[in-house]
Amino acid sequence: TLTFYRMKPICSLLIFISLLQLMIPVKTEWTLKSLVEKNIHEALNTQEYPVSTGAKKVSCTSVASSAKMATCPAGMTVTGCACGFACGFWDVKNETTCHCLCPVDCTTALCCQLA
Repeated sequence: TLTFYRMKPICSLLIFISLLQLMIPVKTEWTLKSLVEKNIHEALNTQEYPVSTGAKKVSCTSVASSAKMATCPAGMTVTGCACGFACGFWDVKNETTCHCLCPVDCTTALCCQLA
C-alpha cells in the first residue's frame, strides 16, 4: 500500500498534464497536400534549384482508386502514394502511377505539376 500512495501524486500529475494538452488549441490546417506543396515551393525558391524569371505555381491534386493502382491526370507527376490496410510498400510506375505492393482496398496518389 505504501507504493500506491507514492504513485498517486505522479499519476495525478500525468493526468493533469494530459488534460492541459487537450485544452491547448492545435493548428490542424496542415494536410499532406499542403505540406507537400509547401516543401515544393521552398525547394523551388532555394539557390540550389533556381526558378526561371517567370513565376511558377505548383498545382497538386489527390487521385484515389479502389484498386492497387492510382494514376495521375495527364501532365501531372506522382509526388506521393498511400495504400490502404496500412500497407507501406508501393512503387511508382512511369512517374504517373502509384502501385501498392500489398493486398489493399484503396490507393491514393498525390499528383503535382508546375503551371
